[in-house]
Amino acid sequence: MSNVTFKKDFTIGGDLTVNRVGYGAMRITGKGIWGPPADKDEAIKVLKRAVELGVNFIDTADSYGPNVSEELIAEALYPYPEGLVIGTKGGLLRTGPDQWPVDSSPEHLKEALNGSLKRLKLDRIDLYQLHRIDTKVPAEKTFEFLKQAQQEGKIKHIGLSEVSVDDIKHAQQFFEVVSVQNMYSVDNRKWEPVLEYCKEHHIAFIPWYPLSSGNVKGLAALQKVAYKHNATVHQVALSWLLHHADNILLIPGTSSVAHLEDNLKTANVELTEQDMKDLDNLSA
Repeated sequence: MSNVTFKKDFTIGGDLTVNRVGYGAMRITGKGIWGPPADKDEAIKVLKRAVELGVNFIDTADSYGPNVSEELIAEALYPYPEGLVIGTKGGLLRTGPDQWPVDSSPEHLKEALNGSLKRLKLDRIDLYQLHRIDTKVPAEKTFEFLKQAQQEGKIKHIGLSEVSVDDIKHAQQFFEVVSVQNMYSVDNRKWEPVLEYCKEHHIAFIPWYPLSSGNVKGLAALQKVAYKHNATVHQVALSWLLHHADNILLIPGTSSVAHLEDNLKTANVELTEQDMKDLDNLSA
């Protein structure tokens, strides 16, 4: 059975070409994604090592910490190497560990965006993603703010998170949507129609919870394929995503250099057609 080939890179918004295995910087914070990391030195090493190993897409948000993740990225990597794309997000408040109230009002987004620019030491953010559409605020007001910030040069490209196809179409009346970040994994494909729409329109699809918070460990089909390829279950679950659709960008997060290096080996796991069929059957 032949291996399934997949592209190693993707171009966001027509001009930002990145390797499809990136890094998600949520985990370089404290417990509950709150406060500083338990081991700051290791967090800095993780960021530096990621870039050394070819990562050129880092995903973060002002709410990670809050502020901590963005500050550590700048401390570790500024001045940034050429070609490094940093995507950040706004639209959530933090009232305590594991608490994420939504606020996508223009007033909050203005404060969040300006804060991100300052913390990341950037004049313009390559990819700014709306963390959530706020049911308390007319979506048009949020979209108008993002459009204006883009016109002012503070944002290059705009993405959305946890949205439906109709949400994307609505936003596209105001600006080009270049990325969508929805919960998605080998065993959770609720947003498959969104992935298909994004694929059709060359929009990056960035799955969060790509490992179902580690729950994929218990899936026998994954264990079987992992054994066959001398890989970890997590590597196979991530590799399935790479093979499944060429517009998927991976952002597995970790606060450990060793775990980072394991995650980045995902791109070397070449699944066969039979592997893909077996894993496709895991869909919930």
